[in-house]
Amino acid sequence: MSALRVRVPASSANLGPGFDALGMALSLHLEMGIDDGSALPEFAKVIDDSHPSLAAFRHAGGTGNVWVRSVIPMGRGLGFSGAARVAGVVLGHAQSNGKESLIRDRKELLRLSTELEGHPDNVAASLVGGVTASTGGEVVKLPLGFDPAFIAWVPETQTSTEKSRTAIASSIPLPDVVFNIGHTALLMAAFAAGDIAVLREATKDRMHQDVRFAASPDSHVAFTAALATDAWCTWLSGSGPTVGVLCAKADATRIADQLPKTGLTHILDIDHDGAVFI
Repeated sequence: MSALRVRVPASSANLGPGFDALGMALSLHLEMGIDDGSALPEFAKVIDDSHPSLAAFRHAGGTGNVWVRSVIPMGRGLGFSGAARVAGVVLGHAQSNGKESLIRDRKELLRLSTELEGHPDNVAASLVGGVTASTGGEVVKLPLGFDPAFIAWVPETQTSTEKSRTAIASSIPLPDVVFNIGHTALLMAAFAAGDIAVLREATKDRMHQDVRFAASPDSHVAFTAALATDAWCTWLSGSGPTVGVLCAKADATRIADQLPKTGLTHILDIDHDGAVFI
């Protein structure tokens, strides 16, 4: 199995109200393979124990050295650690159980990845692709009634997910919880129905975004700028500082040009495949 090589997509988590439950896989990728002593792919490097991919590889029973190459920004809210852990878990598990285990043992792969990540939203999307809802050890890929562009507005600053999570109140008022539950349900229904008109309302949040924007004011400026365009909706991607914008593909370049120049913009697609062997 020395030729095993897996590709895993980045992800945007929460999608506004779906805290720790909703995720969207994106067309930025991390690749990981077993180092068999032959020439490495361009830009790949053999990794050590400090890399989350190798820790995940060992966690899933993998042995030997591995290499990684990635274009997913680290610490920016685009699911780098989730993609790295999914890659390691999938590769380590397949080393002993074969490539078919990626489909056959999906629930186990989700469990192992979530153990390492601490929450399933990013790893579920990176594992199965598309837009996903995940909780209780289960994941469902949502049907999509449209094919949008995703604009990632990415500033230079990084965010610590751990610090960002501790800033969120441990007790949430009941009206805010009800608000987020309702808006998460509305968002999932809008995705399935292709109802673009309700996306701005459906992606509103009362649990986590305001606290995180307070620590990243440039992100709030980008968020507000996106709402001033004819984008379908916008949200803080994961714990930030990246802001995600959903829009029609024909409008993506024009909308990206209207976002603040304090960050880089990447026009992406939804990755519908998730983790795959290549």
